[in-house]
Amino acid sequence: MLQTESTNGNLAGYDIVHFAKSRYSAKAYDPSRKISDQDVEKIKELLRYSASSVNSQPWHFILASSDEAKEKIAKSTDRIYPFNSNSIRKASHVVVFCSKLDIEEDYLQRVLQQEEKDGRFAADPAMKDRMHAGRNMFINIHKQDMKDVQHWMDKQVYLNIGSFLLGVSAMGIDATPMEGIEVKVLDDEFGLRERGYSSLVVVTLGYHDPEADYNAKLTKSRLPYSEILTEA
Repeated sequence: MLQTESTNGNLAGYDIVHFAKSRYSAKAYDPSRKISDQDVEKIKELLRYSASSVNSQPWHFILASSDEAKEKIAKSTDRIYPFNSNSIRKASHVVVFCSKLDIEEDYLQRVLQQEEKDGRFAADPAMKDRMHAGRNMFINIHKQDMKDVQHWMDKQVYLNIGSFLLGVSAMGIDATPMEGIEVKVLDDEFGLRERGYSSLVVVTLGYHDPEADYNAKLTKSRLPYSEILTEA
């Protein structure tokens, strides 16, 4: 059984399926409730330790807690997606998930150096060169053959988002993933493209407003196993 206790006093003795079934996209947040500093550190760890293909980690995150930063994010929703703006402004924290625009050799070398620093090649030093060659092989397939390297990098960010949503749910934190953003507006607000990134998804975090959050009262609905699952 997975038992988790957040610094906000939420104690849940449930296995992971409980959180997969109970999490939902909050539609209204209580601005008076803030995520503790201790839980924010755990949120950062969730972002950092997500899986990615060949450990490529082609992402960057903006973790916004100030009203000023959340206002900048809300500018990307105000014109076309105003239904997202209120949640951004009232959430305790907002995460912007960004994808790299290119995956260059110097970046891959930094990944490799970090792996070496973390001891991944200590038992077999020759593994370092093999890891770099294997990573380049997969990346070059997407760069040169399939010509979809940007889409491939975006998919790694979505892997992160999926595990992140489950992780914060296990912490007792409400979340809402939002693709309803004007990407160029958000990129301009934070100078992302100049830094080699572009925004993909915004995730609001905090604690829902039980009176205003209509989605909290609705039953969860998913297609049956007979339609989505083949056991072979």
